This record gives sequence, C-alpha cells and structure tokens, in this order.
Amino acid sequence: MAPFVPKARQWVNGRRDWLPRLQARLANDAAPRLWLHCASLGEFEQGRPLLEALRQQYPGHRLVLTFFSPSGYEVRKDWPGADYVFYLPLDTARNARAFVAAVRPELAIFVKYEFWYHYLAELKRQQVPTVCVSAIFRPEQAFFKPWGGFFRRVLRQLTHIFTQDEASARLLRGIGISQVTVAGDTRFDTVAATAAAPARELPIVAAFTADAAPVLVAGSVWPPDVDVLTPSLQRHADKLRVIVAPHEISEAHLAQVEAALPGRVVRYSRADAATVAQARVLLIDNIGLLRELYRAGDLAYVGGAFGKGLHNTLEAAAFGLPLLFGPRYAKFREARDLVAGGSAFVVTTAAEAEARLAPLLTDAARRAELGQRARAYVQHEAGATGRILGELVNW
Repeated sequence: MAPFVPKARQWVNGRRDWLPRLQARLANDAAPRLWLHCASLGEFEQGRPLLEALRQQYPGHRLVLTFFSPSGYEVRKDWPGADYVFYLPLDTARNARAFVAAVRPELAIFVKYEFWYHYLAELKRQQVPTVCVSAIFRPEQAFFKPWGGFFRRVLRQLTHIFTQDEASARLLRGIGISQVTVAGDTRFDTVAATAAAPARELPIVAAFTADAAPVLVAGSVWPPDVDVLTPSLQRHADKLRVIVAPHEISEAHLAQVEAALPGRVVRYSRADAATVAQARVLLIDNIGLLRELYRAGDLAYVGGAFGKGLHNTLEAAAFGLPLLFGPRYAKFREARDLVAGGSAFVVTTAAEAEARLAPLLTDAARRAELGQRARAYVQHEAGATGRILGELVNW
C-alpha cells in the first residue's frame, strides 16, 4: 500500500534507516535531553505549551520531539521549539532498546493516548521517569474491562499520569493505578495564549470582513458538514460572510464548496482585495491559518462530528465564538462542557442548522453573550501546564 498512498509512503520512508540517522544527529551532543512524544499534530498542539515551558525551565537541556503520524511530523519537523524532531520507530523490543539508548532521555513525556508497551517497558527498565499528560479515559476502554489485564500492565509502566478530569482519575484508581494527578488539559493553555497574542496580519481576510456583516467560520469541515450548512448559506448569502476551511485541502473538497454557492466563492490563494470584497465565501486552500481565522469570526461551525469525531472546538471558543457542530462529540469533554454551558449547539440536519443559525445572525447581543460563555470556559480551564510543571520540577 505504501507506494500508492502518500501518507503511508511518508510513514515508511520516514522510518527507513532510522537508527543510524538518529545516532548521527545526536552523536556530538552531550547535553541532557527531555523527550516528548505525540501521535500527530493535534497531540503536538496539546503538548506544545508544556514543551515551551520545559524549554524555559531547563535551558541547558535538549528537547527531542517525536511523532507517530506523518500529519504531525511533516508539519512540525522544522519546529524551532525542539532541538530534534524524529519519527518514532515501530514499537518493538529491539527498536525501543535502541531508541532509548540513543536518546538517553532524563524524562519521557507521552501526550494523551500514546501507550506503547515496549517503549514504556524499556524506559522503566532504564529507570527513566515517564509520564502521560492530558490523559482522558472512558469506562468503555479496554483498560477497564475484565479481559484488559495486558492494557492495565501497560499503564502501570508509567511513573505518573496527569489526567484531564477527576472522572478519568477515578477510573484509574479503580483498577489500582494510584500514580495519578488531575491537572487539566494543556490544550486550554495553547488556545488561551493564541487568543491573547497580537493578531496576525491577514489583508485578504481583513478585506473580506470589512463590511461588518456577520462572519461564520466553518473550520475543519468535511463534505457532510458542507451538506448540512449549504441550505443556510444559500438562504442567507446576502447578509452573511463565510470563511470555509476544509480539513483536507483536496480539489474535490474545494470544488464541493464552490458548487454549493456558484459565483460567490473565491479561493484564498486566488483572492485580492477587490475580488474578495465581491465574494460571500472565502475558501481557504492552504494550511496553518485556521486558528487565526476564528479571530475574524462572529460564530463558528466546527467539522468532523458526522465522521470519526469532532475537530478542535477550543480554538473557536477561545476567541469567544458561539459554536455549532455535528452529533459525534461525546468523546470530547470540552464539547460536552460547551454544550452544557449553552455556548455550543449540536445539529444533525440542515433544518437544525438553519434553526440555530438564523437567530444568531440577526441578534448580535445574543452572539456576544454566548461567545463570552465560551471564552470564560476556556479561561477557567487554563493552567494545566503550570500544574504539571510544578509537579515535575519537584522530582
């Protein structure tokens, strides 16, 4: 499959001859090292505030960052906040021994869900403190089933687990894992810092939103999300501006949005101040802009919840936007909290999307009230990075 699927090819090629390449990179660097591992880009953003805090706390240490997925590695392989960025080799006993021996970390940090048996066993054998941060657990997971003995043994290899919430900590204590601290989710620190930072200059976006019409930012959307939104976008096209950022920048996804509102869509890469002012939909056909685009919005739709799962809602919430999203959100604590707090709404059909959107488009005061609830929630939940770092520096 690898020769024909780009991500699979990157996954394979990135690990080819990994050991000599890693050893060559590290050979002449005797500084102590800290290792943080992320599955993909989302987990990197979750672990990023901790990495940045460790950089400040331990300026004499080298930071080693690893990824399992190409979607994380390829985007962040040149990230200046880490000294070294690698793919994590497959989880075999041989690979784990070689990798840990080459990296020689003084501390290993795994973000959220990364529980690799051989790596954790080797780190424990070499007495390297190993923690998992921003972890969240659910009763239906294998760790908590009668047949889940192997999975529980994996968790017991960790020195400490920092969970997002008390419910996760209770589940762990219920299976005899006591090395647990409720610290919260470090993603809140990331999005709070982004919202507080100076705005990035985006002249095209500024020109698009200059008429002060309400702006809907549809972020990380897939085709089913576009289908649900299309009737409302057509109905309110003359009084609404829409920024659409597909989750995957493929020609098929871009063409779907263009077909929904023919003649009213302009792609970001082709826009200038004149053309964008005439459009009603700004279609983002590159990556890396979404978190800043929410700054320009008045309300947001976050995609993914008609498929495998909802994408990042916190970026929009941090900028004080009321949110809409699809039905598959139950695995995401922050989404449940936003719905319970009244600043996010679940839609399953185009009619439901219209019923939620229409009143918000005409009532700026209501949008502001709901947006402030979302922003207050993010600010209340921030601080996990400081709590984790406070524990680690005492080890």
